[in-house]
Amino acid sequence: MPYGEPLSIVHHMENYRTPLDAAFHALSDPTRRAVISRLTKSPAPVKELAEPFDMGLPAFLKHLRVLEESGLITTEKTGRTRTCQVKIGRLAEAESWLSEQRALWQARTDRLADYVETQMSRDNENDG
Repeated sequence: MPYGEPLSIVHHMENYRTPLDAAFHALSDPTRRAVISRLTKSPAPVKELAEPFDMGLPAFLKHLRVLEESGLITTEKTGRTRTCQVKIGRLAEAESWLSEQRALWQARTDRLADYVETQMSRDNENDG
């Protein structure tokens, strides 16, 4: 096997993301989460979105690109102004996945608690 082949496979895997993976990747950064939080109130121009952050516009635009590529926001240019808007559907998909995981783990912890209580009751009965 050529030396570069495994690396190219890994590189391909890194570039392949499901929509849910892309959404969670985008939400993993506090700047991008703050942008999403702001956009849930209303659409906003890039300049306004960038104001609260202590970074240059090129760095901020990279964050917006990640959000847009993940499908969490859309941008629209009117004249010289680019306005961003959150895509609630993609955000809802991430929330739905988290809710499923929460329910799964809640059921597991409930079963564990029942098991522990049953074992403790049996131990108390055997001690008495």
